[in-house]
Amino acid sequence: MDISIFLVVAIIVLGAIIFYLIFKNNNQNDHEIITLKIAEKISEGLGRYQQDLNKNLNEFSNGLRESQRGDFENLRKVVDIKLDRISSKVQENLEDNLKKGQQTFTSVIERLAKIDEAQKKIEGLSSSVVGLQEVLSDKKSRGIFGEVQLGHILKSIFGDNNQKVFLLQATLSNGKIVDALLDLPEPLGKVPVDSKFPLENYKRMVDSTLTDHERTLASREFKSNVKKHIDDIADKYLTPAETSEQAIMFLPAEAIFAEIHAYHPDLIDYAQARKVWPCSPTTFMATLSTIQTILMNIERNKYMTVMHEEINKLGLEFERYQTRWNDLAKHLQTVNKDVEKIHITSDKISTRFRKIQDVELGGPRSQIEQ
Repeated sequence: MDISIFLVVAIIVLGAIIFYLIFKNNNQNDHEIITLKIAEKISEGLGRYQQDLNKNLNEFSNGLRESQRGDFENLRKVVDIKLDRISSKVQENLEDNLKKGQQTFTSVIERLAKIDEAQKKIEGLSSSVVGLQEVLSDKKSRGIFGEVQLGHILKSIFGDNNQKVFLLQATLSNGKIVDALLDLPEPLGKVPVDSKFPLENYKRMVDSTLTDHERTLASREFKSNVKKHIDDIADKYLTPAETSEQAIMFLPAEAIFAEIHAYHPDLIDYAQARKVWPCSPTTFMATLSTIQTILMNIERNKYMTVMHEEINKLGLEFERYQTRWNDLAKHLQTVNKDVEKIHITSDKISTRFRKIQDVELGGPRSQIEQ
């Protein structure tokens, strides 16, 4: 493009010079000839200019195509590289998401298994609760339930079949059978324990669906039931010749025990007057734990007494040993002195024997030398 512009400028300058010469000579014929020549020159210059221009345009067009083709190839390569990176990244993300999805699925399966197991336990617990309600609905079954719970608590504190401390279903001299009989140190002695479970009127008393009048009547009946249980225990099981002067009424339900202590202090006073002490499972375990500690201390004190006696005997033996050792030491000192005297006498005898031997051997030896 720069060469074509230069040619156009050169042709224009040449034409201007030729026109100047024509006007300067004023020769018309020459003017026509020169004009023709100038026209030819201009036509030739324009033709060469056109060729050069077409050539330059073709070269420019080809260069542009090559440049575009190269840029397109570079762009395609860059795009391919970018696409490969994007594909790799997407593949990694898909694999990570797949692993996380598998882990989440596994965790969900485990949680579902735990939920299923918990559901089974809940169903089992529900059936147990229903069974417990059925047991508690019958008076005889409630009594057995209280006896079993009482025995379980005693065994958990004192061990199985520990007849030195307690006896289940003990028969007294009057023919009455008490649920448990505790054999405790004096002054307590043998303490009877009987299970009582006044449940019907208690449930009616706390039932919010009943009217106030019905709940008041149930409360009265509940207090009457508790007093009857206290009287039964005091009359049947408190025998001065065989048991102590006090007994324990075991209440298997904490709620009933709490109800009596919170809202019926007159029942507590009545029980104290009859020497019958109400206990719930928790308070009964605490009482038995205290008794267990007392029994251990008593046994420990017995052993301590025996140990004290044995230590006193050992002290007497040690005194005898010390006296005899002193006597032996005196005898040893006397023997030691006698040994020293014998040793001195032995040395003297040995010295005399050596002198005698020297005398006997001295005579013959002197004669031989002469």
